Amino acid sequence: MARKFYVVWEGRAPGIYDSWEEAQAQVEGFPGAKYKSFTSQTAATEAFRNDGGDELYALRAMAAHRQPEIINYEAFPEIRLDAIAVDAACAGNPGVMEYRGVVVGTGEELFHYGPVADGTNNVGEFLALVHALALCEQKGWVRTIYSDSRTAQAWLRNRKTRTSLAPTPRNAALLATLQRAERWVQTHTSRCTVVKWDTEKWGEIPADFGRK
Repeated sequence: MARKFYVVWEGRAPGIYDSWEEAQAQVEGFPGAKYKSFTSQTAATEAFRNDGGDELYALRAMAAHRQPEIINYEAFPEIRLDAIAVDAACAGNPGVMEYRGVVVGTGEELFHYGPVADGTNNVGEFLALVHALALCEQKGWVRTIYSDSRTAQAWLRNRKTRTSLAPTPRNAALLATLQRAERWVQTHTSRCTVVKWDTEKWGEIPADFGRK
C-alpha cells in the first residue's frame, strides 16, 4: 500500500501527519474540520502552506525568495563535511514554525518537521538538535552537529527548556513533541558533539531556510 500523508488545516492541532490514526485524532468530532490525504510529503507540505491562512502564506512567500548561500568549504577546512547542520524558521513569534537537518557537505536533507502553527524559533532550534541526536543514536552515527542557536544549545546542556510558549489548541501536538524531546535528553547520553556554527566567519548555516 502506498504511503500517505494527511494535512489538517482545521482541527485540534493543524499540521502534517504520516498516519491516519494521528490525523483522525485531530479532526474526529471537531466542528468544521478540514483535512486531506496526499501521496507524498512534498505535496502535503505545499498544500499545507498554500491553504493555511495568512501566516502560512507569509512563510511560503519568504521561501520563494530563498537564495541558497554557497559556502567555499576549501577555505574553511575546520568545517566537518560529514556533520549534520540543523536550523529552524518561524514566521512570527509565536508563528508557523518548521525545522530541518542536512548533511553539511552535500546539503542532503535528513529530516524536516513542520510547518506547524503557534511555535517559536527557539523551540524549533532545540527540537532540531534533539532530532539530530536521536537520529544519530538510531543509526549508530557519531557525528558533529552544528547549530547557530546559543539558546537551543543552552537548553540542551541544561536538559531543560525555558520556553514561555503558551499552549493553544493549534500547538498541542508541538508541545507534546517538546515534552518528549526533553525526556529524551534527560535519559540519553549522546556520543555526538554539538558545535556552535560560526555564522560570522562561515556564513549562514547549511540548514538555513533563507528567510531572514
